Amino acid sequence: METFKSQGALAEQIIAAQVKKWQLDKKKKYKKPVRPVITISRLPGSGANTLAKQLSEDLNIDLFDNETVEEIAKSAHVSEAVIATLDERDRDILDDWIGAIEKKRHLWPDEFILHLTKVVGAIAAHGHAVIVGRGAGYLLSSEICLRLLIVAPMDVRISNVMHAYEVTSKEAEKRIMETEKDRRAFVKNYFHADLTDPVNYDLTLNTAHYNVEAASRIIKEAFNSRPWYDYSMSKQSNKS
Repeated sequence: METFKSQGALAEQIIAAQVKKWQLDKKKKYKKPVRPVITISRLPGSGANTLAKQLSEDLNIDLFDNETVEEIAKSAHVSEAVIATLDERDRDILDDWIGAIEKKRHLWPDEFILHLTKVVGAIAAHGHAVIVGRGAGYLLSSEICLRLLIVAPMDVRISNVMHAYEVTSKEAEKRIMETEKDRRAFVKNYFHADLTDPVNYDLTLNTAHYNVEAASRIIKEAFNSRPWYDYSMSKQSNKS
């Protein structure tokens, strides 16, 4: 399990390590037949990042936070390096999938969103990952991912932000409101969706009622009980 969280100048180094890992897997022709992922949308201050880390450790899968995914998507050459780690069949699937997503979601003709779509698709093709934010849950089919929404009451979120950033209650609430406004706008503008509409998710979890270990166990149960779609078999049948 790897955790990929970008931190300023370390971002490209961290991403390069993941690309190298995928390249090695490709050379080994190592493929797991079913490669589901978990996507996490969240209200700011709900504890989703801590939960994502716990999930990646409990399930032994990679973790991609929203900053890392955005860092990849912002750079054309990094995006292409990630896509190049896919084999030919996965790249064909990715191209078809991007075309279908553009029609289904009516995505803006925006270069960043195009790169973002490719990056999320490439991560999903490799599979066995937790992806936090950046609209991943709106881009991927529920057949191959468990789509989560992590929430908590405002008082709990304020307390979490105060503790994490050592700020006053007033400053914590301000940060929450500004961040939530930006996230809602991103989802609405690019995916024509409501961030907190439960219909867009497979599971909505209120972290006010569970500690991180209990929340992880609930999600693991949902993840492990799903009859995941094996798209690798679909690719084989399409080739025959």
